[in-house]
Amino acid sequence: NEYASLRRPYVLNDLRRQYVLRDRRKVYEALARAGVPTPRHAAISRDGGEGGPPQTLEEFDDYIVVNGVRLEKPFVEKPVDADDHNVHIYYPMAAGGGSKRLFRKVDNKSSQYYADEHKVRRDGSYLYEEFVDTQGTDVKVYAVGPYYGHAEARKSPALDGIVMRGDDGKELRYPVILSWIEKDIAFKIYHAFKQTVCGFDILRTHDGKTLVCDVNGWSFVKKSRKYYDDCAALLAELMEHRRAPQPLSLPRQGSGASLRGGDTAESLDA
Repeated sequence: NEYASLRRPYVLNDLRRQYVLRDRRKVYEALARAGVPTPRHAAISRDGGEGGPPQTLEEFDDYIVVNGVRLEKPFVEKPVDADDHNVHIYYPMAAGGGSKRLFRKVDNKSSQYYADEHKVRRDGSYLYEEFVDTQGTDVKVYAVGPYYGHAEARKSPALDGIVMRGDDGKELRYPVILSWIEKDIAFKIYHAFKQTVCGFDILRTHDGKTLVCDVNGWSFVKKSRKYYDDCAALLAELMEHRRAPQPLSLPRQGSGASLRGGDTAESLDA
């Protein structure tokens, strides 16, 4: 950040807002200001990050109350540190109770259920949010600027913790077409965080709603030549405009700018 202030290079991803992305509380606050829907949530801050009145958390068999906000089980417990991927899900007694721990993939495992672990963690700051039933599927969107996105679906780690892989050993993912609402969400996230290259996770509910539960800077598709070709073309054009200032006209349909999944282009305003 100091180097950027001193040398003033062309910055693709706003450096100051990358600090926001490292705190899940601040991410949800920024999404709310941008009008982007998120799961119902509450945070307990034990790091002084929130200031204000004392933080309170009351725990009962089938729900918790965080600073006056009641969340029924199942709910999700996330460390406020966005780099910490040790996420827990707590289940109601009627569903057998216990909790599931999600983590970075280890071989073919991405979560583990613990039947006797019912209590939330008390050793740090956490974001608690309602568990959203997505029929066992997560959708990840990889955006480049306000008008281009590549979306993929994968099996949710909350389902059974077993990673599905293809013949090449990579996790199976499937192209997804984004709705107009989801395209608008991508546009809002770009402007809220000023991240030219970023990714975010969406939860599609059974009643047709879309919620955003995570935003990351510098997220890239793991395997898509089309994505990297489009990404390179878009970034090259952005930097060329920076070198020779003129009214910026981002590429639209026909030149790689889309907001959808898969390998065909679909313009945001087609």
